[in-house]
Amino acid sequence: MYVLIIGLLTNLATHLFRKYIPEMPIAIPAFIGTAISVLLSFKLNQSYDRWWEARKIWGSIVNESRSFVLQLQSFIKDDEASVRQLTLRQIAWNYALGNSLRGLDPMPGLERYLDENDMNHLRSQSNKPLAILQLNTLHLLRLRSEGRLELFAHVQINNTMVNFSNAMGMCERIKATVFPTTYRHFLHWVIYLFCVTLAISLNGIDTYFELPLLVAISGAFFLLEKSATHLQDPFSNLPTDTAVTTIATNIEINLRQLIGDNDIPNPYPPESFYAL
Repeated sequence: MYVLIIGLLTNLATHLFRKYIPEMPIAIPAFIGTAISVLLSFKLNQSYDRWWEARKIWGSIVNESRSFVLQLQSFIKDDEASVRQLTLRQIAWNYALGNSLRGLDPMPGLERYLDENDMNHLRSQSNKPLAILQLNTLHLLRLRSEGRLELFAHVQINNTMVNFSNAMGMCERIKATVFPTTYRHFLHWVIYLFCVTLAISLNGIDTYFELPLLVAISGAFFLLEKSATHLQDPFSNLPTDTAVTTIATNIEINLRQLIGDNDIPNPYPPESFYAL
């Protein structure tokens, strides 16, 4: 709509002020369009790199979550209740991390995995996922002090806990690092400049053909620019997000099956054109 209005106004201005507006060579908008293509290519690459890094981090969370439960079952002696509690906390951590990254309240739904003492502890903490990691770490320490977890096993499981903390930190870094807004605004206004110069250059063409052509060419630039803007924030609660809820649900299915739980959820259903 904006491009159409700009095209109409520019077309009108070139007719009303024909004596004052010089003829615009097509090479000028061609040069600007080439510059825009280079800038868009750079922005798309950087935005996709951020999105792909987020997806790789959550892929590592899937692997580490499975390994965590397998380690618990291998190392903890005759204490299925502790294995189950630690596993359920890990499931809760995945959901809490995904919601907190999206700026949502991570507490709703966690009561399905945590007991009342754990829930009370979380309510007093600002970083809920970190608090859940702390609960599991202290639980493992207690098992070690009671002799149900050997030293070497404790070190191995602790390395996995460190990996969870590292993954959380990397996600928080992506969330907190803002893509330069000046770069986005500069690129956005350069595309509008391109629209104006192209409209002046195409002034010799009939209006009913010029305007659709202008909208089509400029629309492609704006579409790519908008796509890059959405991809640059993979935890913004948009359809372009990393599908953390779907991933967390798949992790829950895997972990519950590992501990022999019958209360296994169905895979998270996708929306009409994206996964949540």
